[in-house]
Amino acid sequence: MRSKSAEDGQIALDMMKASAPGYYDMILMDIMMPNMNRLEATRQIRKLSRPDSKTIPIVAMTANAFAEEQRQSVASGMNAHLSKPLSMEKLQETLKEFL
Repeated sequence: MRSKSAEDGQIALDMMKASAPGYYDMILMDIMMPNMNRLEATRQIRKLSRPDSKTIPIVAMTANAFAEEQRQSVASGMNAHLSKPLSMEKLQETLKEFL
C-alpha cells in the first residue's frame, strides 16, 4: 500500500486529479485543513469525472466526536468518521471494511 500526504484540502484534490484512476485505495481526511476544508475537498473529489471519485473510501479523522460534525462528514460524501486519539482497533476495523 502506498502512502502520500497533503498539507491541505486543495493539495489533496489536486493529487487525486493528477493520479491515474484507482491509484489511491483510500483517503484519510483530517478535519482541520487550511485553504480548502475537508467538507469542500470531499465534495470536489466526489464531483470529479472519473470512476474512482465516486467509490474511493474517504474517512474523516478528527479530535471532535460531535454528532453534528459526523453528520456533516457523511453529508459531504465521506464514508466514515474516526475520532482522535485513534483507537488502533477502530482504525483496523475501518480499513478492513473499505479495503
